[in-house]
Amino acid sequence: MQLSTSQTTRGKVLIVNDDRESNARLRARLHAEGYATETFAWAGALLDTALPEAPCCIIAEVRMPAIDGLELIERLKLRGEPIPVIFVTDHADVSLSVRAIKAGAVDFLPHPVDEHDLLGAIDHALAIDLRRRTAARARHAVVKCFDTLTPRERQVMEGVVRGLMNKQIAWELGISEITVKLHRSSLMRKMDLRSVPDLVRASQVLPAIQGHLQAG
Repeated sequence: MQLSTSQTTRGKVLIVNDDRESNARLRARLHAEGYATETFAWAGALLDTALPEAPCCIIAEVRMPAIDGLELIERLKLRGEPIPVIFVTDHADVSLSVRAIKAGAVDFLPHPVDEHDLLGAIDHALAIDLRRRTAARARHAVVKCFDTLTPRERQVMEGVVRGLMNKQIAWELGISEITVKLHRSSLMRKMDLRSVPDLVRASQVLPAIQGHLQAG
């Protein structure tokens, strides 16, 4: 495995290919465009490595020894690391390209690859990964705040998300409306939210709340 030492703000491209000469050419071209790169001789080597915590994407062949491109995508998904994959391949046929896209590949480019198409695919894949990571951080922040709520505050939050008024929540929980208002104010502060729509959106990433809503 070879690591790039170049500094870049455009993202990182992980190249999976056992052809060293091809890798060297691709790395040189991507470095010239401002991308960092890391190369792997086969998919297993990539899966055995700690993957970047910053936006990245993968360029790989579909048909590879031991672990092919489609299996690589599935293993990344199972690990909770659905990094976007671009296939650049000599084995281009309609059936295989359809299977690859259905599996989750961002693009399927035949050799000889058009440079403009490849760079466009890389930028698209990096944008997808950036959005995924941004959403994951937002979900983590919501869960972290939710974990600070008391059991009663969580019950009040569930009622608010269901669209109940304070007096309805009070009746369901067997407490006073003033107490509901106090819990509601406290949970909004702890969740760092300003409005009910914000609270509803936040609840959509919380299985503890969604499970209650679906059960109801």
